[in-house]
Amino acid sequence: MGSVPSTPRNGVGASSPETTEYLIGTFVGDKSFPLSSEFWQKLLELPFYAEWPSNRVHQACNLLARNNCYTRHLAKILFHLACYLQESMSTSGVPPLVYGKAVNAVHITSVFLKHLIESAQGGNINLYLALHVDESISKDILGDQTIENLVMQNVLNFIASTDVSPDTYLLHLELLNFMIIAMSTQLLCGPSPGLNDVNPFLDAAMDLDRSLVISVVQKLLLNYITRPGVPFNQESGSQSHMLKKVGSAAVNVVSLPFSYLISSSSEGSRSPIADRSLNMLLVLIHYHKCVVSEGYSAIENDNSSTSNSLLKENTYFSDNPYYRALEHVTDCEFDRADVESIAHRGPIVKLPFASLFDTLGMCLADETAVLLLYSLLHGNSAFLDYVLVRTDLDTLLMPILEALYNAPRRTANQIYMLLIILLILSQDSSFNASIHKLILPTIPWYKERLLHQTSLGSLMVIILIRTVQYNLSKLRDVYLHSTCLATLANMAPHVHQLSAYASQRLIGLFYMLSRKYNKLADLRDNKIDTVKGNLIEGSSIVKDVSAELHIYTDFLRLVLEIINAILTYALPRNPEVVYSIMQKQEVFQPFKNHPSFNELLENIYTVLDYFESRMDAQKMDGNWSVNELLQVVIVNCRSWRVEGMKMFTQLHFTYEQESHPEEFFIPYVWQLVLSRCGFKFNTAAINLFPVDPPTERLENEVVGNTLPNSDIEKSEYELDP
Repeated sequence: MGSVPSTPRNGVGASSPETTEYLIGTFVGDKSFPLSSEFWQKLLELPFYAEWPSNRVHQACNLLARNNCYTRHLAKILFHLACYLQESMSTSGVPPLVYGKAVNAVHITSVFLKHLIESAQGGNINLYLALHVDESISKDILGDQTIENLVMQNVLNFIASTDVSPDTYLLHLELLNFMIIAMSTQLLCGPSPGLNDVNPFLDAAMDLDRSLVISVVQKLLLNYITRPGVPFNQESGSQSHMLKKVGSAAVNVVSLPFSYLISSSSEGSRSPIADRSLNMLLVLIHYHKCVVSEGYSAIENDNSSTSNSLLKENTYFSDNPYYRALEHVTDCEFDRADVESIAHRGPIVKLPFASLFDTLGMCLADETAVLLLYSLLHGNSAFLDYVLVRTDLDTLLMPILEALYNAPRRTANQIYMLLIILLILSQDSSFNASIHKLILPTIPWYKERLLHQTSLGSLMVIILIRTVQYNLSKLRDVYLHSTCLATLANMAPHVHQLSAYASQRLIGLFYMLSRKYNKLADLRDNKIDTVKGNLIEGSSIVKDVSAELHIYTDFLRLVLEIINAILTYALPRNPEVVYSIMQKQEVFQPFKNHPSFNELLENIYTVLDYFESRMDAQKMDGNWSVNELLQVVIVNCRSWRVEGMKMFTQLHFTYEQESHPEEFFIPYVWQLVLSRCGFKFNTAAINLFPVDPPTERLENEVVGNTLPNSDIEKSEYELDP
């Protein structure tokens, strides 16, 4: 491709390849066309199904990157996009041509904007969005706004105010794609937002009126809930044109693959509009703009040796209106008096929580749905309260537990988010009680053992212990350990009729950890004896072994505290736990007189003494059968009294985000969005990643033991059946 192709020969139709070549070539060329030129009308009247080879698209993108600083054609086509969107919202019975021009404008813009962002050198980007001063433009259209402000105002207004219908579906889809691309300037920034970050469209979106922000958040969530499908209108032929557009060589740079829209498999139930809406919402709510505190002067402090540290101390993140809107989402089914009582807050997002709950339960196999659920539970107290009073908690918990069961096929970040969700829920005592009342007839995805008539609470205990086992052998992440055991500790005082299998797994967890503890203790003692000749090297080896031994001390203590909580607060309701302790009581014997554990073992031996004395009172000859022993335990559980037990402070673990959660969430959100948006970005241009950020950045602050990390051999993680 040269600069600008020659004018097409006479007689060539508007939809011919020659016309397309000429108009696109003119758009990317070095000649600047004013906003009032007829060229823009011709460019935007190209048929939906006009195709252009992908190699020509790439050449055109390079030309625009070279010439845009002179022509400002990107800003001009954005202006026309804003105008057509305004026209489509301001008139009734909008002609198809208006929608067509808007679709073409947003599509062409997306193709070239994406390339300009990707080709930014060293993360420095200048899109030249300001029009030339001699450009004649109506003040009533642009006013005092910048181009990016005008575009964001009209794009988001259209998304929020216009229903998704067969006529508007493609425009909605292209606008959602455009929003992902426009916000992708964030990929050029580091994982921690800074003062020099350039995100013109995101910043413009943050500056919109609160009422529009609320409408946008509400519409994106409604799109996610209602999941509008791809329209199929055979009579008008729009289906054919739309699918041709989506499958064309030029359009596949930014739009969905053809197969994604027409799949007849389980993926066919997915909605591109719903998926794009969620992606867009996640980027918006997790955006942080770094600003300098009022009164701080970088010039005055420029010569100071501490200027960088002073600058950091005098910066903060501006408020994110989209996250605030999500925090205050309320249930539209609320009693009118309840709604009026919060009316003083101003406009708020109102959604059917029941539909949102069901949609999340249906979609939790997808990682973006997990992140949305986490954002709602952590940030929105009204939705958390709604979830906690639902009687069908299995709708949410079963897909979560199944995902944890299949942990080897999940990312470490997804496992972590799922566990945090369980920890947040376990902070409520009513949740911990209600999950044991819900009985599951069967769990078909649990393969190790047939589980019939198991309570949801018992299954949760089984899966959490299984996750500890997997984490110790594979991920070895300290915070995953902490989160699993913290959740079990929150559940322990409220356990009710814990199943035999769950009880066995709990005691098996202690047994597995105790074996490793004993091996480490022996190894430490042997090292002390064998390395006395080399004090420096020997001291280092002993120190490493001692550190790992301390880790297992903390593990064992916390598991003992969990068992203590069940025995102290819930023993009469849990005969299977008592039976499992009696059956495996030898695992506790080596620690009975250990100074780190003896205090926590006192209650266990008090329980053992009580039930063994009741067995002795039966004066049975011969060996006890399993059923006979269990019946003795069940009967005597009814007469059990807590007197004589040593009362420990009841553990209660709570989750709090770390001081800089954006360092985890911003890369994580974009990792998810890029893997699901339907188009690929040039990874060489991305400064935001590595895309698998360390989970240590998201901390649990809990009251109790913090469990440090360690290296553990896989062979040590097989629990006894």
